[in-house]
Amino acid sequence: MEKLTFYAVSAPEKLDRIGSYLAERLSRDVVRHRSGYVLIAMEALDQLLMACHSQSIKPFVESFLHMVAKLLESGEPKLQVLGTNSFVKFANIEEDTPSYHRRYDFFVSRFSAMCHSCHSDPEIRTEIRIAGIRGIQGVVRKTVNDELRATIWEPQHMDKIVPSLLFNMQKIEEVDSRTGPPPSPSAADKEENPAVLAENCFRELLGRATFGNMNNAVRPVFAHLDHHKLWDPNEFAVHCFKIIMYSIQAQYSHHVIQEILGHLDARKKDSPRVRAGIIQVLLEAVAIAAKGSIGPTVLEVFNTLLKHLRLSVEFEANDLQGGSVGSTNLNSSSKDNDEKIVQNAIIQTIGFFGSNLPDYQRSEIMMFIMGRVPVFGTSTHTLDISQLGDLGTRRIQIMLLRSLLMVTSGYKAKTIVTALPGSFLDPLLSPSLMEDYELRQLVLEVMHNLMDRHDNRAKLRGIRIIPDVADLKIKREKICRQDTSFMKKNGQQLYRHIYLGCKEEDNVQKNYELLYTSLALITIELANEDVVIDLIRLAIALQDSAIINEDNLPMFHRCGIMALVAAYLNFVSQMIAVPAFCQHVSKVIEIRTMEAPYFLPEHIFRDKCMLPKSLEKHDKNLYFLTNKIAESLGGSGYSVERLSVPYVPQVTDEDRLSRRKSIVDTVSIQVDILPNSIPSDDVVSNTEEITFEALKKAIDTSGTEEQEKEKRRLVIEKFQKAPFEEIAAQCESKANLLHDRLAQILELTIRPPPSPSGTLTITSGHAQYQSIPVYEMKFPDLY
Repeated sequence: MEKLTFYAVSAPEKLDRIGSYLAERLSRDVVRHRSGYVLIAMEALDQLLMACHSQSIKPFVESFLHMVAKLLESGEPKLQVLGTNSFVKFANIEEDTPSYHRRYDFFVSRFSAMCHSCHSDPEIRTEIRIAGIRGIQGVVRKTVNDELRATIWEPQHMDKIVPSLLFNMQKIEEVDSRTGPPPSPSAADKEENPAVLAENCFRELLGRATFGNMNNAVRPVFAHLDHHKLWDPNEFAVHCFKIIMYSIQAQYSHHVIQEILGHLDARKKDSPRVRAGIIQVLLEAVAIAAKGSIGPTVLEVFNTLLKHLRLSVEFEANDLQGGSVGSTNLNSSSKDNDEKIVQNAIIQTIGFFGSNLPDYQRSEIMMFIMGRVPVFGTSTHTLDISQLGDLGTRRIQIMLLRSLLMVTSGYKAKTIVTALPGSFLDPLLSPSLMEDYELRQLVLEVMHNLMDRHDNRAKLRGIRIIPDVADLKIKREKICRQDTSFMKKNGQQLYRHIYLGCKEEDNVQKNYELLYTSLALITIELANEDVVIDLIRLAIALQDSAIINEDNLPMFHRCGIMALVAAYLNFVSQMIAVPAFCQHVSKVIEIRTMEAPYFLPEHIFRDKCMLPKSLEKHDKNLYFLTNKIAESLGGSGYSVERLSVPYVPQVTDEDRLSRRKSIVDTVSIQVDILPNSIPSDDVVSNTEEITFEALKKAIDTSGTEEQEKEKRRLVIEKFQKAPFEEIAAQCESKANLLHDRLAQILELTIRPPPSPSGTLTITSGHAQYQSIPVYEMKFPDLY
């Protein structure tokens, strides 16, 4: 060998003939099963290959690879291992110039087949598989570094290499990699364990992947997991994608996420557990990608997940509608539970992804999700719910709000305007009027996430009478100008939803707890002196509504409202620290403890609490009195004029859009109180004559919007600033006038027209109205 090596180095042009001769001898010995001579020939080829590094080695390499192929084709395990070892030595040699004509298709196929060896002897089987993996690793190292020769990344090669590695990785124990990348295997394990060696090779392959060939390396993973049904259970799938996410370059993470989303779309009709397995894999990938670059896929991730959430709810609704008795019903129930697993996985993924985004992107995602929450009676949402029905729509509402709750968790905005802009607040509060206590709970929890900027909510958990609020060590800051402006603009809207939310018939204890927390958070985060007065007015209005009970609420709900008011007034009195106010609240609570414990949260929300039969006979000492509160606050410098004006919620279109008993249904006549109101004696003379022009003007209302706005402004200003006695007197005057007018109108007599031809056609510039029969009417004393 020494002489041969010296000769080859001295005359490199002879390498071609030397290689051809050795190849011929080796081929003959392989056929004749002369293993000893085969070993000698391969040893000679290996030593010559390692010693000669000139450009003349190219033809010699061809002979060498031809001989390695001969060994791999033989059925002898020892010769296959021998050929693999020689190829690995060759793969570690760095050639001066690339060989563009050399191809490794045969070696890829052969090494991949060796990875799937099914030899009867376990030791030989393991040895062959290890050789196949090391051979694939050699092919990758030899070809992947050369940018001009990227044949190894072609799909036909990746479809053999990647499944072969995954096949051997399946026996490895699952490694929890949530907090960091999976540990690298030791050198001893690499040589003895096919699973560890295959994983190491898989990492190396992915680490060398570039932008153009990343997808070719990832797609065979999906095919393998599908073929072997590894999505349920999905431990191995999760392990694979953890390796992928930690091995690739960070800037390519979004490619993997896009591939997972695409595969989820492709498998959307599979069983729920398969879809849940894919979504959980997406969660793990997103958890790793969120720490680095996630690229332009943020909205695509949420859009796809929300689409599959809708599909899952649709499947669940269809199963419920199509379920029958017997075994079919049992299967349907099991499928429903599986769909809930899918839905929970989607919500968890949305929440985890959203909570790892920067604030500016999280705000966009909040708007994105809120825009898909369907509200009855509107078409502003962008999610297709045509196939869901009422039950499915309610389900999708709950799912989306749960997703929104996850995204808003931990969100800390510097100003409340940033967290709750008008474009987000309005659609968020719409579901709070729905006839569904769970929807209202979710809306309140989302609002708490966004309002609670100093982590005080945990200290307020549970509705109770707090003996000393100072013990809670509540954190707060001075109210900034932006927050004050927010409350001036949106305060009435928040009060209104709290007021109406307290009067819902399906409220449970959690609803009252969340409503109490809402009042407390507004007090902590957004309350100046004016807001405090408004909140106290709201609390007194809730107390009055529970006593009067115009909505016919059950006694439990009336007592629940009374308990909520007591808990809040106890809290706010200590927060503003006005001694006289605190004394009045404490006294009422003390009397309630003795005489009416069902008016306190510690008692009414306890099982088997005794309820009163009525509230009308109770002593006024059990109630919080407006005059005493006004007297106590007025002595401390508060402007208490507005306390004498009862709180009345504004009427908006949201009541009509929701399926609840709207306050619009109970108020059919609006009495406007304006300055310089017309006396009742002049009403008759000022009655407008009903003419064609008047009808036309009534139809064309476009020019009167500004007048209506001004009119409403004057009414609000009147209620806010006018003395209570004046307002009460004018209300009484208007009520008497209205009563007289109704009595006159009810006396009219109506007779049918003498003939069918007695009709009238009204025409305006906008439309042609249908013919209306003319009736002979008598309005005594109207004109």
